Amino acid sequence: MDIHFELYKIFYHAAKLQSFSQAAEKLFITQSAVSQAIKNLEKALGGQLFFRKGRNVHLTWEGELLFKHIEQAYNFIKTAEHKFQEVKNLDVGEIRIGVGDTICKYFLIPYLEKFYNQYPNIKIQVINRTSSAILEQLRNGLLDLGIATLPVNDKNILVQNFITVEDIFVACDRFSDLKGVTVTPERLAEYPILMLDKSSATRRNIDLFLEQRDLTLTPEIELEDIDLLVEFARIGLGIAYVLKESALDAIRSHQLFEIKLGEELPPRQLGLCTLKKVPLSLAAGKFIEFLQEG
Repeated sequence: MDIHFELYKIFYHAAKLQSFSQAAEKLFITQSAVSQAIKNLEKALGGQLFFRKGRNVHLTWEGELLFKHIEQAYNFIKTAEHKFQEVKNLDVGEIRIGVGDTICKYFLIPYLEKFYNQYPNIKIQVINRTSSAILEQLRNGLLDLGIATLPVNDKNILVQNFITVEDIFVACDRFSDLKGVTVTPERLAEYPILMLDKSSATRRNIDLFLEQRDLTLTPEIELEDIDLLVEFARIGLGIAYVLKESALDAIRSHQLFEIKLGEELPPRQLGLCTLKKVPLSLAAGKFIEFLQEG
């Protein structure tokens, strides 16, 4: 049995209001249209739904039985519509963002703060991973958005440019002989070097730069945390290769200085990554707008 939903909608209001005329006013249709719809529904179901008593209509026993189920279904639909409007107005929702901890700390937090202040009911889940792990989680549907170092060679992932970041070598005054002079990578190799581990995009970027010049730098210390590298450099354990923003406070307070190389180190381009064939939620789309406007 395939009965048009509109007939049930008219039945619901007629039963609720106990009046065909009031149902017509509620639905902005004529009373005759209500009467005809009820007749069509009764014919389709094979039974009487209403009887008249005075100026009002009342449900038959069969009509009461039908109304109990239709009322529940109608309320579910209205609730669904309300929830949809909440999502549309960003009163509810969730965003799952994959980003490296360093980029999150030095670039993403201001956007998160601004977005949260404007949409406090949106749940934001931030997952810290390397670029390769972020892309893998994105492919598996565990993220709405990933921020990863480019290039991303995957035809199923849509990439939009986000920011360009710069990595630098920094040292404390223990290595003052390198201050204010141009230093070659070969000379740097004579000093203790501190770097992130090989899984990081920062490390891969400098390794590729050196390999293209038939050079290598073997770090004395490898870490997973860039802030620890800055601290190790500050106390003189070696020369650290770090994201520039992570060392700015120490540079401004003269605890560290930037080492200038003869060749400009390659910047890193970060992209906003989403799956091409998966539509973004309204909340995720709005957050990407925040990032692009910033």
